[in-house]
Amino acid sequence: MRDSLTVNLERLDLQAIITGAGGFAGSHLAEYLLQNSDQTIWGCGQSRSPVLQLDTPFSYHCMDLNDSEATMTYLEQVKPDYIYHLAGQASVHGSWENPKVNYDANVYAALNLLDAVLKLNLKCRVLIVTSMEVYGKVNPINIPIKEDECFKPNSPYSASKAAEDLLAQAYFLGHGLDVIRVRPLNHIGPRQSDQFVATAFARQLARIEVGQQPPTILVGNLSDRRDFTDVRDMVRAYALTMEYCESGSAYNIASGNMYTIQELLETLIGLSNVEVAIKVDPSRVRSSSTPALVADCTSFHKLTGWKPEITLPETLSDLLDFERNKLKSTHKETR
Repeated sequence: MRDSLTVNLERLDLQAIITGAGGFAGSHLAEYLLQNSDQTIWGCGQSRSPVLQLDTPFSYHCMDLNDSEATMTYLEQVKPDYIYHLAGQASVHGSWENPKVNYDANVYAALNLLDAVLKLNLKCRVLIVTSMEVYGKVNPINIPIKEDECFKPNSPYSASKAAEDLLAQAYFLGHGLDVIRVRPLNHIGPRQSDQFVATAFARQLARIEVGQQPPTILVGNLSDRRDFTDVRDMVRAYALTMEYCESGSAYNIASGNMYTIQELLETLIGLSNVEVAIKVDPSRVRSSSTPALVADCTSFHKLTGWKPEITLPETLSDLLDFERNKLKSTHKETR
């Protein structure tokens, strides 16, 4: 029996690899492309069981992009026309707890990927997803932030994403690789880790509803303001980037809608059926949080016409339902 990676390689249709396809944004992107493109979708990542909600055939390979040989072999076998590089470590707080793991996941993985594309002489378009956190501490006079704003990273996460961004630019300038960079702001929705605030709140509410947690929600900074985009709107933006945006360029992507964490919490509580108390948990208070970043997305909007379509209440309702269903599923498995 042949390995799944070697099957049907003599084909004329376009091949697309999504790195991090078993994760939060990657799984949503896989679903979007499977439904809305003619590309054959391949996925890779460290998750052994990616969560996809489609019956469409999908080839997924469990691998570590820090393994340069495995990365080279995978790309050589698939010979992609498009690579959506979404794999990485996405938590600012987590990057302080383990900076090396963060750097390996965000910098060396991207380096191995880009170097494999170069050495294999693949004629593919590569999307490198970094973050608006690369801008770090921005002078208020430079807000909204344009793509030519200098990087001033203020966490291991933002530093690693800045390095990843610059690596992508170097492979474009130095070797002419067809690379595009996008710098998204916060995106939320079903399947996100509870290291992120929306899921942390939704998961606690789901547990409270079924009596698995006392009716008290633990919170951190509620006064912080952030731009939130539904992950499904964000992955649609990634697909449009590949179709319309210019090689070698970088683009900010954000909804333009600012909310306080308090507003996010109150919306979720309003979607629930329980009364709760709110208690500040010192371990959830981020002492080094980045000031609110406001994106100038003029370039991206002009090229793609993209606009967010999913409202915050819709996003949070879907997120809360996802956490409820996940809790029910876990309860059934443990009975």
